[in-house]
Amino acid sequence: MQDRYNVKECEARWQKVWEDRKAFNVTEAAGKPKFYALAMFPYPSGRLHVGHMRNYTMTDIVARYKRAQGYNVLNPMGWDAFGLPAENAAIENKTHPAAWTTANIAAMKKDLKLMGLAIDWTREIATCVPEYYKHEQKFFLDFLKAGLAYQKESMVNWDPVENTVLANEQVVDGRGWRSGAPVERKKLVQWFLKITAFADDLLDGLKELGGWPEKVRLMQENWIGKSQGLKFFFDIVGPGRRQLEIFTTRPDTLFGASFVAISPDHPLAEELAAKNAGIADYIAECHRTGTSEAVLEAAEKTGFDTGLLVEHPFIKNKTLRVFIANFVLMDYGTGAIFGCPAHDQRDLDFARRYRLDVLPVVIPDDADPKTFVIENEPYTGPGHLYHSDFLNGMHVAEAKAEVIRRFEAAGKGEGTTLYRLRDWGVSRQRYWGCPIPVVHCPKCGVVPVAEKDLPVTLPQDVDFTKPGNPIANHPTWKKTACPACGAAAERETDTFDTFFESSWYQFRYTDPKNAARGFDKDKVAYWAPVDQYIGGVEHAVMHLLYARFFTRALKKCGYLDFDEPFKALFTQGMVVHETYKDEKGKWLFPQEVERGHNGQWIKKSDGTLVEAGRIEKMSKSKKNVIGLEEVSENYGMDAARLLVLSDSPPERDVEWTEGGIEGAWKYINRLWRLVAAASFDGKDGDVDTMRRKITRTIFDMTQDFDKFHFNKAVAHLRELSNALEAFSDDGAVLKEGIEALVRLMSPIMPHIAEELWLHLGHKTLLVDTPWPQADAALLANDTVTMAIQVNGKLRATITLPKDMDQKLAEKAALDEPQIQKALDGKAPRKVIVVPNRIINVVV
Repeated sequence: MQDRYNVKECEARWQKVWEDRKAFNVTEAAGKPKFYALAMFPYPSGRLHVGHMRNYTMTDIVARYKRAQGYNVLNPMGWDAFGLPAENAAIENKTHPAAWTTANIAAMKKDLKLMGLAIDWTREIATCVPEYYKHEQKFFLDFLKAGLAYQKESMVNWDPVENTVLANEQVVDGRGWRSGAPVERKKLVQWFLKITAFADDLLDGLKELGGWPEKVRLMQENWIGKSQGLKFFFDIVGPGRRQLEIFTTRPDTLFGASFVAISPDHPLAEELAAKNAGIADYIAECHRTGTSEAVLEAAEKTGFDTGLLVEHPFIKNKTLRVFIANFVLMDYGTGAIFGCPAHDQRDLDFARRYRLDVLPVVIPDDADPKTFVIENEPYTGPGHLYHSDFLNGMHVAEAKAEVIRRFEAAGKGEGTTLYRLRDWGVSRQRYWGCPIPVVHCPKCGVVPVAEKDLPVTLPQDVDFTKPGNPIANHPTWKKTACPACGAAAERETDTFDTFFESSWYQFRYTDPKNAARGFDKDKVAYWAPVDQYIGGVEHAVMHLLYARFFTRALKKCGYLDFDEPFKALFTQGMVVHETYKDEKGKWLFPQEVERGHNGQWIKKSDGTLVEAGRIEKMSKSKKNVIGLEEVSENYGMDAARLLVLSDSPPERDVEWTEGGIEGAWKYINRLWRLVAAASFDGKDGDVDTMRRKITRTIFDMTQDFDKFHFNKAVAHLRELSNALEAFSDDGAVLKEGIEALVRLMSPIMPHIAEELWLHLGHKTLLVDTPWPQADAALLANDTVTMAIQVNGKLRATITLPKDMDQKLAEKAALDEPQIQKALDGKAPRKVIVVPNRIINVVV
């Protein structure tokens, strides 16, 4: 064994060995437990850097660990390859989006392979090729037949830079999520998927996702936004006895109403605008903002007094002014609300601006009505009603029910359940996306493309110099014959939102070469759902919600038999690094700065002061990225993997520093020297303490990997290596400890682990070697063996730490192969844990 570890040669050699032996290629294996590990697939935007590697490393750890535990592990990779950046790059670089994307895929695949990931590359997919997107075109046709896809005119978020529609979820602080441009409102005919048909099911399903972070489940719950309230009518003052329908979640506050507001897109507003130039101008101003609730909530609350009045339904001779207001959404409720400023911040801001009455009608139970006033903040807490006639003295819930009862009895309203969730607008007016497979015929209307004619592919000869949609501008592509009557017709020129592709890609991996179908039902039943999904929390209410809907839609259309795409989700923290910025706010590369004579950072070019030390997410725009090739050349990928896992829990950010990567590299060389210097010829001396340390480390690191405590696993690994370095006896126990150390480090530092395993004389690859087992006898003092029953019948035993957290004990029991076999795919109704004694699984 060499005295010095040759990292570059070693990592390249083992990557080739794994590839040549097809170590990570898998097929379905009856009778063997499966595990599907998946990292959110990347957009092929260019080269990867160490800021990208953390989630891929974590997924790789899970895949290698589960493989060692005997699971048949699927860990695939692909490319989320459609999207506007490719189209924008094509315009900037005078190339085709396909060429730009293909080149980036090749570069990024090289980077991923440099990391030594345990990926089955035979399952690689790219969403931009017809072999992939023809299947989602078929899905769309099936959704049409099932009533889950439809077309309608709607007010949309329009990105004026990218010239395309954005879903509400893609508008961030009033700006396009990619371009950063202020979003405008515009009315267009769009295609929608009926996600609202599954609103209750999506909400209820969150309760079953115990393997998801609570914050993500809460974000989805709030986005779906189920609310119960009252729909009722105000009578408009004037001839004709016209009515205005209102929705409210606070009918109890009706006696505190001081105004009524309607959306700028309400039919009444449009009617009034036709006769009033001031109203028309105000509506046009409102349309220069986005349509999402978040955007409108952040905007300054403004209104336009229409001059109309409505009669209060309970207070005789009282009228309320009707405003058009920029914060009222047409697609929520009825597009009209009443405002009670004393109990809603938005209404209070509006009332103060327009000098409207603020009358509190709900008061805390311990407050004095004579002194209770509303100043700058509304009262939104519990209490009882006052200033409210027949509601006085009732608590809020009772008052809500009474108001609803009275409106229903009078035939002027009804209790209603509504949702914030809106149907998913999937039309995009750009080129680089999947064509929507329908034809517009002047005789037949909208006609689906015949399935035999799929895929509808993109034209290759497009002109990006003209503004607008390049497909719509194409001289011939859209011209076709109607599939129904044969008359001259035009193809749909919109393409799908790219979240369409990422909503089902996890299922394509299970059968990526299937030309006839998106995936085989038996294969997807074997592999899916994904057992562990890893990616960024920023996808909580876009990709993750859409994928949950898409799975249900596919189930309705007969493609699969389950509801949830991802059993467990982990949202990793980011890799952050220091940044440099000059006096004008321009980001600088590290090589552009240096320390001045007084110790301050300055620009090398002109000596001006530089703002340094701010820690930011690694980003090309901030010029603080570290390339993978640079790290591989100088330290190796094992060192990089070790660093991004070591100093911080995986759900939190971790800082990349030169000192950190140097320290990781030094530790790897310590491991090398430990094994190189070891001799196993001597006799064992005092070995009991060391054997307990070895088995305790095995036990602890197994728990750490199960719980995603990767930083703790690294700490336990270091403790064991320190103990082995200090162990003065040669012989069998030293060999046992070093072999355990190498096996335990394998998921974290796979290259050096394989090299050390070979040096120890093993013929079998370490990736094919089972996970080490802790010696229960040596753990007897701090562990307990518990019986696992299924419906009261003993099925297995398990050794766990004494007084272990009950949820973790449940998970450990359900993961036992004998219990999975006994359950035979059935979900347990409950798991009863009697601490330190019995775990009973009830089916």
